[in-house]
Amino acid sequence: MPIAPYSASPIFDENSLPNALRNEHTTKDGTWGLLRVLEGEVRLVFLNPSSERLVTVADPAPIPPQSPHFVKLAGPMKMQVEFYREHPLGADIIDG
Repeated sequence: MPIAPYSASPIFDENSLPNALRNEHTTKDGTWGLLRVLEGEVRLVFLNPSSERLVTVADPAPIPPQSPHFVKLAGPMKMQVEFYREHPLGADIIDG
């Protein structure tokens, strides 16, 4: 059975994406994010440990609780962040 988000951000595009998401931030303790790209693609940059992931329509990216990160634009896009109380893709998924 799929896990349902308890909340979600508005849908943002390259013009409406807030500076708060373009700069370093974290989710709360116990809160997982799932970055879903609805059109185009974005880069999700994690700071500790340092890594970068291309997020596309077909490949949403989980964001662990309290993990410093930010979104980097790669062109025109639409995206939304969903919020969960556990890993949004299930415990057996290994992020890569």
